[in-house]
Amino acid sequence: MSKVFPFAEISARLPGRRRLLWASGVGVVVLGLLLWWLAPLGEKPPSGTIVFSTGGTRGVYEEYGRRLRNELAKDMPGLTVKLTSSAGSQENVQRVASGKADFTIAAADAVQTYEQAHPAEHRLRGVARLYDDYVQLIVAPGAKIDSVADLRNRRVATGLPNSGVRLIANGVLKAAGIDPEKDIVPVSAGIDTGPDMLADHDIDAFFWSGGLPTGGLTELADKSGFRFIPIEGKLVSRLHAEGEAARYYRATNMPESAYPLVQGGSTVATIAVSNLLMTRSDLDPRLTEWITRIVIKSRDEIGKHVHSAQRVDLRTAIYTDPLPLHTGARRYYRSVKP
Repeated sequence: MSKVFPFAEISARLPGRRRLLWASGVGVVVLGLLLWWLAPLGEKPPSGTIVFSTGGTRGVYEEYGRRLRNELAKDMPGLTVKLTSSAGSQENVQRVASGKADFTIAAADAVQTYEQAHPAEHRLRGVARLYDDYVQLIVAPGAKIDSVADLRNRRVATGLPNSGVRLIANGVLKAAGIDPEKDIVPVSAGIDTGPDMLADHDIDAFFWSGGLPTGGLTELADKSGFRFIPIEGKLVSRLHAEGEAARYYRATNMPESAYPLVQGGSTVATIAVSNLLMTRSDLDPRLTEWITRIVIKSRDEIGKHVHSAQRVDLRTAIYTDPLPLHTGARRYYRSVKP
């Protein structure tokens, strides 16, 4: 029976010059396989123009969108990516569904809420599960607020209309027995204006739901500081009784490393919900396949600037519930399946 030698043993048996040539040949093969994974050899990149709906200018959606556009430009120089800011998840879903945008990021609860309201459409498709948003309830350092229940009769920013923040903030308030229209003074403000309003004492608290850390809150920590109010697990249990969209919420702890100047080494009890990169069923499968590939490929590069992006993982990216995978995304995941 012939013996099959491992690469290292084969290399050791060859003379110096032949060993070098042999190693070079192996390197070419490995490089070729790597290039095939990143982009099929000889395939011309898709071109054209797409619209990507992001979020607030001080939020993670916006930063991720800008960084992803840069990465797409490297491999698809003929593709123009137009970024448009938005109120957040709910508006993002509406834009893609209506054709005003081609791709976006949205929280799973906002996607499910739209799907329930439009059961006959079946147009929305998932590209990748990206990272989790964390609900963050922020107050000034000296505020006499220690729980969600203490928000009664306070001026509370609950996010912009059509934002994912508004959806989840109203749910949390109701779970605490607070009517978001009658029992607080609701303020329509998001991450772009909420931090400055808190620093200027124009509001007593504000809700934010986003990746960790969010630039707008890091700036506030440097400027005037703030405190987090915990969202206890019992509120999550009450939320789960509110309907289908609420099943995407999970009780968790915000890690102590998210905002070290504020947290002082302590975690914060809160809620997390997954974010989905999404599109429509009518988008070109080849274009979507390329975009999916670059999302996975660029994780580490984008993650240098957007910490949340480090959570993008090939093993979990396929779980885009409540949306089925787009044909192009499915084609990519199958191509790299072990």
